[in-house]
Amino acid sequence: MNDYYGDLGVSRDASPEEIKRAYRRLARKLHPDVNPGEDAAEQFKKVSQAYEVLSDPEKRQSYDMGADPFAAGGGGPAGFGAGFSFSDVMDAFFGGAGAAGGGAGPRSRVQRGQDALLPLDIDLKVAVFGGAEDLTYDTAVVCQTCHGDGSRPGTGRRTCDVCKGAGQVQQVQRTFLGQVMTARACQACRGYGEVITDPCFDCSGEGRVRDRKTISIKVPAGVDTGTRIQLSGHGEVGPGGGPAGDLYVEIRVTKHPTFERRRDDLHCSVDLPMTAAALGTTLSLDTLDGPRDVAVKPGTQAGDVVTLAGLGVTHLRTTSRGDLMVHLNVRTPTKLDPEQEELLRQLAKVRDEERPEPVFQRADKGLFGRLKDAWK
Repeated sequence: MNDYYGDLGVSRDASPEEIKRAYRRLARKLHPDVNPGEDAAEQFKKVSQAYEVLSDPEKRQSYDMGADPFAAGGGGPAGFGAGFSFSDVMDAFFGGAGAAGGGAGPRSRVQRGQDALLPLDIDLKVAVFGGAEDLTYDTAVVCQTCHGDGSRPGTGRRTCDVCKGAGQVQQVQRTFLGQVMTARACQACRGYGEVITDPCFDCSGEGRVRDRKTISIKVPAGVDTGTRIQLSGHGEVGPGGGPAGDLYVEIRVTKHPTFERRRDDLHCSVDLPMTAAALGTTLSLDTLDGPRDVAVKPGTQAGDVVTLAGLGVTHLRTTSRGDLMVHLNVRTPTKLDPEQEELLRQLAKVRDEERPEPVFQRADKGLFGRLKDAWK
């Protein structure tokens, strides 16, 4: 009596899926086209015979009770039983693609359209507060003449004369297992099973045409360059008037003349006269929220920063906002008239700064020192 479980290398309580996986693995290894040796051919015949028995519930039950279906040497051509499935062998090598026909039938003319990706340039103010922007683009839309059917109005379609509406044509191929029937898409109707007798003049039978479209896009507050907004159903209409794909809009924030964005904070620089820095003053700054006063403390140094809380960029998906950081640049006068020069000399004399003692610092003071001083 043959040991079919041993031939496949599975246990007697193996599941149908385990038996199928074991057979596929061995079939790939022992196939005559891969392993041309005589021993491999004999082994391939044995594992195929074992699979035929163990994959059939009735034959497996009979075998488990002591009856071997092949004990008398019976079987079909090339030693295989009449119930042997050629598709299992084809599955092992082609993943099921070689089965005859496969029951696929004609394919539909109606297909989903492709997704689209388009850029959208917006101002910094829109990125901060959000808003609505119009986007105009070219895309595929449903043909208004045939309404996606592809046929000229008043005409129809006829069944393909080659495939008789099946969308496939079958052909017989000779293999090592004998004759195997396979199927491929019909070339006459391109697999549709029907032929358009009179294609629409406007879309040439595609059911869609190119057109220019304008939509309004809601831009949420807090977006930044690289943010993508998905608009379902605003992509290209598919062939045959099929459902449209999605439109992805990629945000690009244009450069602002005054403010620079860093994460959710805004930064700007303001030039300040030396006298205003020494005495203190109040500046008026046009922010994205309107005019705001910037208080400059007496004794302000170059590089000091004044923070206007809550005047930065809105955090995406929240209502809170970052800050506006005003960097102060102290300007030293370069041209003085005699009167101005004399006044400064008097000030230097009063402050005992006519010949000041130099105070040297490390070169990196500009980066870390200013941060430390700012915290102080």
